[in-house]
Amino acid sequence: MIRLTEIKLPLNHDEAALPAAIVSKLGILPAQLKSFSMFKRGYDARKKTDIQLIYTLDVEVEQEAKLLQKFAKDPHVKPSPDTSYKFVAKAPAVLNERPVVVGLGPCGLFAGLLLAQMGFKPIILERGKEVRERTKDTFGFWRKKPLNTESNVQFGEGGAGTFSDGKLYSQVKDPKHYGRKVLTEFVEAGAPDEIMYVSKPHIGTFKLVTMVEKMRARIIELGGEIRFSTRVDDVLIEDGQLTGLKLSNGETLHSKHVVLAVGHSARDTFEMLFKRGVYIEAKPFSVGFRIEHKQSMIDECRFGPNAGNPILGAADYKLVHHCDNGRTVYSFCMCPGGTVVAAASEEGRVVTNGMSQYSRNERNANSAIVVGIDPERDYPGHPLAGIELQRKLEAQAFELGGRNYDAPAQLIGDFLAGKASAELGDVEPSYTPGVKLTDLSRVLPDYVIAAIREAIPAFDKQIKGFARPEGLLTGVETRTSSPICIKRGADFQSINIKGLYPAGEGAGYAGGILSAGIDGIKVAEAVALSMTQQGSEALV
Repeated sequence: MIRLTEIKLPLNHDEAALPAAIVSKLGILPAQLKSFSMFKRGYDARKKTDIQLIYTLDVEVEQEAKLLQKFAKDPHVKPSPDTSYKFVAKAPAVLNERPVVVGLGPCGLFAGLLLAQMGFKPIILERGKEVRERTKDTFGFWRKKPLNTESNVQFGEGGAGTFSDGKLYSQVKDPKHYGRKVLTEFVEAGAPDEIMYVSKPHIGTFKLVTMVEKMRARIIELGGEIRFSTRVDDVLIEDGQLTGLKLSNGETLHSKHVVLAVGHSARDTFEMLFKRGVYIEAKPFSVGFRIEHKQSMIDECRFGPNAGNPILGAADYKLVHHCDNGRTVYSFCMCPGGTVVAAASEEGRVVTNGMSQYSRNERNANSAIVVGIDPERDYPGHPLAGIELQRKLEAQAFELGGRNYDAPAQLIGDFLAGKASAELGDVEPSYTPGVKLTDLSRVLPDYVIAAIREAIPAFDKQIKGFARPEGLLTGVETRTSSPICIKRGADFQSINIKGLYPAGEGAGYAGGILSAGIDGIKVAEAVALSMTQQGSEALV
């Protein structure tokens, strides 16, 4: 197969245009083209009146070797790479030990699935509930029922990514095409085929629920075991070797191979690990607000007369501004046609996040507008200081929202003018339980407020209407990423506790569903190689 990249065609081209473009690019006769498949489809919307689709195609042709030689200096004509996944190990017929995976978010899900597929029959521990029960608890909280601190947006089967936009793209380097393995497993579990080729694939919450259930069933079918409502309360360590776990039900589970994929909000687990001497560093993260506009405005700004085209879907954006005070403000987790959701996991705190369904057809667009902060400048002195800063900001938001899990909110115009909001504009807030209009400058540090006030008008130059006074800010967004990093070595084990495999977003090694799934695969491979005594050199 030959891979062709940067094949550009008009947005509304007909079906015959693709094979014609291939024939034209390679200078061959139509009869010499045997077949082709789409590897990637993106778009270039810089010229709104002439949006172009950009294809990456795998083609089968006659005289392939001759054509590759002819185009040897053309970077857009290359042999198609082998993106199929190959298992690195196979479990022995008799297992003397079963690996344990802690957490059933995207990272733990793929770590468990890969270990099961290799025959290692993992035991997976999840502190939250199975996904449908968790969904009932989460939607119940949004309808003003009590917060379940073990079953919410952050905790439960599927992880935080279940209540999100379901984005399946990442900027991590992926030379071994692990991302392809993630997408392939998702399609087998019921995701739409298009996630394999669109440039910014997404799924949405309701589709993720059924997919996660099917993947869980596959793990069990392969001999894995999944225990819900089972929290790890302590670790057993002897002479620098992890030997087991103490569980919330009083049980002790023995294993020398434990994947720690607990997500970015398992603060009690981080504190326990630190007390037990596991090496942890503070790491940068970001804080800010959710911003809401009408989705129709974003569509019109990005796509002009092509707004509403089904191939383009709901428009998104990605914005960055470097401020005079040395801070960087950027958009994060943009949710086209989505909602702002209550993402608290501890009582007495308000946290926001963004979510959308596969259809992305809600009235508002929302994203986080956040400011990067770092340990040296903003929370020095202790590896867990970032957690305490998060808690402080979330508690302030709880107070400002009225102490009932309503979120503090403010119109963009009032925020920029430095005055409290008294009534809503034409952007109806999507956050439930509800919002309380106030002055958001009281909830985040002054340097964050100053940076966001500078950035919003700058963003308006890229997206006309972004600084519209009637737009809405809702606070606070504090869970952009983990505030800690559990350092690991080349063998994917903790640098000072053998047998502990920190993984995914909570440990500081991923950011989103796809990268977390990829990290789960990498760590599962490391565990499998260790258990078959092949060593970390096989990971290179």
